[in-house]
Amino acid sequence: MLVEYVNEALHRARYIVDGRGFCATVPGLPGVIAAAESLEACGDQLAEVVEDWVLVRVWRGLRVPRLGGASVRVRRARAGASRTRPAKGLYGKPKR
Repeated sequence: MLVEYVNEALHRARYIVDGRGFCATVPGLPGVIAAAESLEACGDQLAEVVEDWVLVRVWRGLRVPRLGGASVRVRRARAGASRTRPAKGLYGKPKR
């Protein structure tokens, strides 16, 4: 889900060339900006920025806007639900 979202953001990115390299933003994702000396490095940095931006929004309980067909949905854990799974041994059988 996150990979598809980042890929859609990269597809929608707007790049500009300035005197020092490249700068990229993604329409609809406020505060997402990347800058680097090469186009490839700028795209790589933009992917990291989008991923971090999504994770911060999820952590803060903020909505992550839909980008075309890509979305990030977060389900809240039920009260009392275990956050860890028991360790499993060979072939998925529980360890004893």
